Amino acid sequence: MKGMTRPGIDVALAVCLSGLVLLLIAAARLIPVGTALHVTLAEDDTPILMLPLAPGERFTLHYYHSVENTPIWEVHSMDASGAIFIEEERYEKFGAGMGKLPGVGRMAQQGKYEAIVDMHHPVGTFLLRVGSPGVAHTIIWQNRRFNLSNKFPHQRVRFSGRPMTLYQTVLYLTRSGRTGSWPESTQPHKGDR
Repeated sequence: MKGMTRPGIDVALAVCLSGLVLLLIAAARLIPVGTALHVTLAEDDTPILMLPLAPGERFTLHYYHSVENTPIWEVHSMDASGAIFIEEERYEKFGAGMGKLPGVGRMAQQGKYEAIVDMHHPVGTFLLRVGSPGVAHTIIWQNRRFNLSNKFPHQRVRFSGRPMTLYQTVLYLTRSGRTGSWPESTQPHKGDR
């Protein structure tokens, strides 16, 4: 009978195709395609947020000074290897625990805000004890806000640059989980950059 296949050939073809699909999925979990900012709970490395950053792309950590209750913006970047740098710090009023590092950046006035600019100072992986909702520790990235204080008050979180695999990229693009899709608002806020 012409055009018919034997059941054994069909089974072998199905097994080969299934094996190929599994191999591609396994490879996608290993193939790095860039770097991402990973924010995790410090105690057990539970993922909170993953933001794919192009080399040099910036993200901001915005919060209110716990003593002075004035806004502060810390602008960071990450290079292709995942190293994190502080680029700029802006504040309305100089407060406790703040100040310029000798030899790092320069002071500038930005409207009513003081700023330390041109810093490009390596900070690497760092820990943050998230403040109460009034402190409002918020990550700002691509005009989206991720308020850590509302979800993880008084917990330690780790900021690190890590490779991002093809599999993680596909998940980022196709689902609305924790991977960069937890915005409090998609609208830019006054003073954000």
